[in-house]
Amino acid sequence: MAAAAAIFHFRNPTNPSPFRGTLKTSQQRPHEIRSRRHTRMELTSFDSPTTHTGIDGINLSPASVSVSVSAHPVESAATRAMAFPSTAASKKHVRLFYCQEMKELAERIALESDAIELGSISWRTFGDGFPNLFINNAHGIRGQHVAFLASFSSPGVIFEQLSVIYMLPKLFISSFKIVLPFFSTGSSERMEEEGDVATAFTLARILSNTPISRGGPTSLVIFDIHALQERFYFGDNVLPCFESGMHLLTNRLQRLPDSDNISIAFPDDGAWKRFHKLLQHFPMIICTKVREGDQRIVRLKEGDPTGRHVVIVDDFVQSGSTLIECQKVLAAHGAAKISAYATHGIFPNKSWQRFQHDNGVGPSDGLSYFWITDSCPLTAKEVSGRAPFEVLSLASAIAATLQI
Repeated sequence: MAAAAAIFHFRNPTNPSPFRGTLKTSQQRPHEIRSRRHTRMELTSFDSPTTHTGIDGINLSPASVSVSVSAHPVESAATRAMAFPSTAASKKHVRLFYCQEMKELAERIALESDAIELGSISWRTFGDGFPNLFINNAHGIRGQHVAFLASFSSPGVIFEQLSVIYMLPKLFISSFKIVLPFFSTGSSERMEEEGDVATAFTLARILSNTPISRGGPTSLVIFDIHALQERFYFGDNVLPCFESGMHLLTNRLQRLPDSDNISIAFPDDGAWKRFHKLLQHFPMIICTKVREGDQRIVRLKEGDPTGRHVVIVDDFVQSGSTLIECQKVLAAHGAAKISAYATHGIFPNKSWQRFQHDNGVGPSDGLSYFWITDSCPLTAKEVSGRAPFEVLSLASAIAATLQI
């Protein structure tokens, strides 16, 4: 055991005379050092013209201290690095895999953070059409945080992605996260008569059987799910995390030249319940759907669209029939301009072609803007650059969730 002495000087602001003390440090030899707890320091003498009391008889609080220690280093550079990790070293690094449809979105996500690295999967098929899949560099992801960006755009692509999703947690990874921006069966969440199949519950059960990784249950990120009660469809093997794309809309509205004349319209009470708290700083208009025989008619329930730029907001759009009926009602009640937003633009059978740009045709027949996100990548690619459509990317929002 080697000993070293340290001379330290205290200077009291009220008393310019310095006072001195001697500090003895007992250390183990370098090869015996394992942690900071092996270093012991004790005060052996204290000389001062003024008595200072406090902890152990010394009050150091009013003094500024400078210490010079002549002793051998008590810890290696490696020990210091472990004790005081840098910000860069402590940043969570994620390996992001993705399905073929999500390639462009995955690349945008990777550009958002240098801590996100893209993984690679070979998406091949056998002669009979069944998947022939290979996760490249599988040994290289051991001990890493891993995520998979999925798109369940059709039943035909779900099986191959589930095969990958079930495999990744078994590769000795630290944690696993599934990002499924659009929960495609979300609108099929209830039975209206005996025999109806609630496919939302079925898909939730399938995802709930994702194997547990070393870090515990899988996290499942979904944006603007159709019905909030669907969080209770998932089992304990997954932790559903529900995000929203509404911040993309609010940021875009703030950049409009008439941002001070915006009102938000909801096509029904369900949309209002889901989103009004996220958009409460805008004047609101609520429409409602009523049945007359076999038809559903949209009517204005509350709010005044007169002279306003009204933005119709919903979680997803398919055929667009309800949105078009809502548009006509708002125009009939005096809306100056009408736009629309849906987080998920599904548009089966190219139904997006039903929407015209208001280039002089008027708000009853044309929209100033129709914003969607890239949660449904095939649709986003089809409508990109076609007025009135504008695609808002979820890349930054997804990158943020991967760092949690």
